[in-house]
Amino acid sequence: MVSCFLYKRREFITLLGGVAAWPLAARAQQPAIPVIGFLRPGSPEPNAHLVAAFRRGLGETGYVEGRNVSVEYRWAHNDDDRLPELAADLVRLRVSVIVTPGSTAAAAAAKSATTTIPIVFSGGGDPVQTGLVASLNRPGGNVTGVSSMAGELGAKRLGLLQELVPRAKRFAVLTNPNNPFAKAFVTDVRAAAAAMGLQIEVFTASTSHDIDTAFASFQQKGVDALVVNPDPLFVGRRVQLATLAARHAVPAIHPFREDVEAGGLMSYGPSNTDLVRQAGIYTGRVLKGEKPVRSNSSS
Repeated sequence: MVSCFLYKRREFITLLGGVAAWPLAARAQQPAIPVIGFLRPGSPEPNAHLVAAFRRGLGETGYVEGRNVSVEYRWAHNDDDRLPELAADLVRLRVSVIVTPGSTAAAAAAKSATTTIPIVFSGGGDPVQTGLVASLNRPGGNVTGVSSMAGELGAKRLGLLQELVPRAKRFAVLTNPNNPFAKAFVTDVRAAAAAMGLQIEVFTASTSHDIDTAFASFQQKGVDALVVNPDPLFVGRRVQLATLAARHAVPAIHPFREDVEAGGLMSYGPSNTDLVRQAGIYTGRVLKGEKPVRSNSSS
């Protein structure tokens, strides 16, 4: 039986400005009851907790779905190639704002689809690195959002896992090759492993079947423990990951506390649901025409 540990850290969330520069014409075209476009790469069922968190954030700004705001949901069902098409569909509907919680790929698709409709993202990576915004101080354009920079914690997660399993020498890193932050995450973990005298074996998964295949290969590769990269696919498959880790007796560290709540061994990072709730708050502010400011918050 795998015990459950939860590591928490002080979270610093960066709120990005830029709403004031959005064209007034785009605001004037908004309907009496605003319509929000919600774009995610996964599917509805495993992401129900994120939808609920988004609604909570909207509620904090006075918006209630079905009462004074409408939401058009678009799900790519783990096929990122569909995101541009889905984003274009939301643009055709002339939604008031597009929100892309927890997905850089969805945010990039929305940004490519429109330069006038406001876009609100949330995630753990660097939005400047991926080209979503020009800078944190002056993001510019029509994109704003929140980021915990959680994707830069690979080395810390490796260190915590090694403390828990001190005899482990060979660590697996599970990444989604479609994730724009995967390469940087692996580089970070490799550098930390070299300094600690540990070995790293990288496994990739872009589907549920790939996750099964990766775990089946762990014993053959002599893997002692596992570090999971933050990724929307793994958020939606958190129960599968926890189940497989227990079945194969592989100690694993995950990026979000929700992974531990689903049965994972341990995590280090922010609350993914709280990031999405923050995106809901930001969306409400955008609908009210407020200008986001750059600030830091902790929990």
